[in-house]
Amino acid sequence: MPKTPTGPLCTRESIATELGRAGLRPGETVLVHSSLSSLGWVCGGAEAVVLALLDALGDDGTLVVPTHSGDNSDPARWQYPPVPEAWWDDIRASMPPYDPRITRTRGVGVIPEVVRNWPGAVRSAHPQTSFAAIGPRAAEVVAGHDLDCQLGERSPLARLEELGARVLLLGAGFGSCTAFHLAEYRIQAPEVDNSFAITTPRGRRWTTVRDISPDDDGFEELGAAFSEARPVRHGRVGAAVTRLFSLADAVAYAEVWLAARRRHVDPA
Repeated sequence: MPKTPTGPLCTRESIATELGRAGLRPGETVLVHSSLSSLGWVCGGAEAVVLALLDALGDDGTLVVPTHSGDNSDPARWQYPPVPEAWWDDIRASMPPYDPRITRTRGVGVIPEVVRNWPGAVRSAHPQTSFAAIGPRAAEVVAGHDLDCQLGERSPLARLEELGARVLLLGAGFGSCTAFHLAEYRIQAPEVDNSFAITTPRGRRWTTVRDISPDDDGFEELGAAFSEARPVRHGRVGAAVTRLFSLADAVAYAEVWLAARRRHVDPA
């Protein structure tokens, strides 16, 4: 016998209203990390949530989400699950190149997948850690995402910091907070080889760059400490707990916190 849906019942209108009560302001730029299932039963699913976010932000606001696609990477580093070493060369040779128009998201939830397909959405150029945005500042946010800078100074995170953006965790934990990764770049984390398939003027190419390896280990603990020390507005949308805070504030706090706790060793 099918299960009866569990509530609360959420609609576009109720979500938009509760986002406003949670502190989201018309006209602002916000980076949203989300969990659709945390909200309850949403009439209209992820599309209704995106509509509600756009309603709450208004015509002058800009919505930004992570649209990461980490499977476009060296199979030698895959762990969840690993693949046989005998396959590695074939995977490197045949992995479809990143295309911001069609490459699916992976591991960031269904709401970002809807946003990247939204009319007027634009997406940044990194084949693994792209961001998509909708709104008047969208093009500015996603411009200039360099291949050797997944989440650093030449990524949308730094542009969001410059624009005074805030972060909304909509049913998501601090482990999902990509803003903390910008701090990793500022504490001189060691670099490693990072490989992926891209499209060049001469066609598809498997390429390798030097970049840091983002590591979210300890981010939940970092977020708890940040919430105690700095202004974080807590709210609720449907059944989801929300946290809303300054991206620049989070990066500055994380830079000090991570520097005190991580002892980097240059990789062999």
